[in-house]
Amino acid sequence: MHRRDFLKRAGILGAAVASGGGTDTVFGEDMARSMPTIRLGDLEVSRLLLGTNPFYGFAHKPGDIGRQMTEYYTDEQIMEDLDRAAAQGITAVVGPPFERWQKLFKAYLDRGGRLRIWIAQPDRSPEKIPAEIEESVKAGAKAVYIQGHRVEAMYEKDTFEAVRGWVELIRKLGVPAGIGAHRTDCHLEAQKRKFPVDFYFQCMYNVAHGDSFEREDPKRAVEVIRQLEKPVVAYKILGAGRVPPREGFEFAFRNIRPEDGVCVGVFTKNAPDQIKQNADLAKECSALSR
Repeated sequence: MHRRDFLKRAGILGAAVASGGGTDTVFGEDMARSMPTIRLGDLEVSRLLLGTNPFYGFAHKPGDIGRQMTEYYTDEQIMEDLDRAAAQGITAVVGPPFERWQKLFKAYLDRGGRLRIWIAQPDRSPEKIPAEIEESVKAGAKAVYIQGHRVEAMYEKDTFEAVRGWVELIRKLGVPAGIGAHRTDCHLEAQKRKFPVDFYFQCMYNVAHGDSFEREDPKRAVEVIRQLEKPVVAYKILGAGRVPPREGFEFAFRNIRPEDGVCVGVFTKNAPDQIKQNADLAKECSALSR
């Protein structure tokens, strides 16, 4: 921190203490102001979104790391990491509307949790997707996008138009609508067909049919991102832990546009500062986007 910034924050802190405010609130608000934002339809969110794969042991890596994740991420630990993210200016969390998650997030909000925006990711079988969309919005989701594997399955089975219907249902329910993909052709086809999406989620690695993380995948992904007319959230920018954080953040922000964001999951068991480190990198690298 520069001396001038330190003095400025010290002055804010002194004023807060004098008025009875707490340091947590002051520094949380200051950090929130410094985190860039984007818009997904009419919803404003931080440019860095919190992913939830590790909360459920979806490690996308061999070995027992998935088991370690599920053991570590009790409901209380998840809530603690949500508040850690909010303290760094992250305003939205992304994840499927699992029953456990719905109960957990409601309990978290009821007790005053600070990360208030949930972006739902329906991922059930096609015949259950409409009900899952409605369930997500009823449970408090502020935006909904269809999970990438589900979108790709419809694309590959030549039933892609069903995805349009899901998007229209999301918008009819009054929240921004999106679709996800790992492949690099689904979103371009959706744009060509004029699906009424508000945003896209594009994976940086084409793991549509397994955990194959090819070195050239991110370059192909950003070529697609720059052709899309709506905001894009890039995910797996760190290759599920295979890419050094600075390298992954710098590449992502250097190649996405100012209106785009990133979604990054965390595993804080042995790295309690991981959320802060990711937020600091997002704030620093955000200026690289052109």
